[in-house]
Amino acid sequence: MIIYFLILLLFAVGLYGLLSQRNLVKLIISMSILECAADLLLIAAGWRANGSAPVIAAGQDAGQFALSSVDPLPQAMVLVSIAIGLALLLLLTAIALRLYHEYGTYDIGEIRRLRG
Repeated sequence: MIIYFLILLLFAVGLYGLLSQRNLVKLIISMSILECAADLLLIAAGWRANGSAPVIAAGQDAGQFALSSVDPLPQAMVLVSIAIGLALLLLLTAIALRLYHEYGTYDIGEIRRLRG
């Protein structure tokens, strides 16, 4: 149960950073923290106590295997989420660098003021 509280705390830190910061680099870091919290939540949801690898042994009953194995679906979802998060991180970093070269600052308020 404490793992879910820690995941919620990590999510809250990322959300606070996303809502309170005006610097583009800090916003990108906050989005990365939010992504990590979502990945950890998926991993925690698929975890089972005393779970085995999702490989069936010879002669093992299918019902017993289903009760003792770890669910592989959240693991696959986390892998997809990591790939999408990396692409998003690279895209946001490229946009932030382009905005810095255009306006000379990472501050969102300053960029809005200089627009035009």
